[in-house]
Amino acid sequence: MEQKQPVKRKRRWGDRYDGRRLRSLDAFSRVSPYIMVTRNTSSNHFMDTIDIDEIERYIRHKRNDDGLVGFGIMHVLIAAYVRSLSQKPAVNRFIAGQKIYARNSVQINLTVKREMRSDALETVIKISPELDATATEVYELIKKEIDLSKNNNQSDFDKTAKILDYIPGLLLKFAVWFLKTLDYFGLLPKKLEKLSPFHGSMFITSMGSLGVPPVFHHLYDFGNIPVFCSFGAKQKRNELQADGSVIERRYITVMWVMDERICDGFYYSSAMKYIKGVLRNPFVLDERPEQTIEDVD
Repeated sequence: MEQKQPVKRKRRWGDRYDGRRLRSLDAFSRVSPYIMVTRNTSSNHFMDTIDIDEIERYIRHKRNDDGLVGFGIMHVLIAAYVRSLSQKPAVNRFIAGQKIYARNSVQINLTVKREMRSDALETVIKISPELDATATEVYELIKKEIDLSKNNNQSDFDKTAKILDYIPGLLLKFAVWFLKTLDYFGLLPKKLEKLSPFHGSMFITSMGSLGVPPVFHHLYDFGNIPVFCSFGAKQKRNELQADGSVIERRYITVMWVMDERICDGFYYSSAMKYIKGVLRNPFVLDERPEQTIEDVD
């Protein structure tokens, strides 16, 4: 089926380089960022369990048949989330300067270790998949960024953090205030926004790789990330069936922290249900969606 192309819009007064201001929202939505000022005081917490039997079958297929070494649950979750944004675009909004914007792109942030050792240094990578990206494309983007971070002694993010670390405390406090002010008015340099771990559609972290349960991770009041996802280690459960038999199922627990100001609870719940629907049949992530839906004006 021919894919519906997104409408090309001209930039209008009040738009930012990273998003367009939404003007057709109801009055309460437009006022709420002035009442609920910060992301952490405006966040909702949601815990869910996901049956991973079909996901693990899909992972085996990608590793064995497609040759994607290291393909795992992280890649599937990110690909499913990107797919949900193609159908539920309001979840990709953000708050800046007390205004609500539709983000112009998809940006996923994740923390990775340079080596699989407990004492290995961590860095943050950011990928920008297209809305119609497949799981393989998400995998390739992540692999590219991880390879770059391993081959270089320091990523651009690490270099920037090191520069800030050289600034004395009082001056650093002023520097951060200045950057926040620039960001408030949409004047933060694009290069800084591109490498910033505090700007993006979602931040995701795997606690399962550490063998511990997930946590409700706070949102950042600097930047504009509206959603934080944390998932834990695999769990086994014995479940009683209707015929009296017992079968073993495998699950992961996923914790979501979401900025409630960007869309209402019904919309968020429909997006979460969509993600679970994709995860019940992750093989759909090998195909592109029939269409991508654009956010309201």
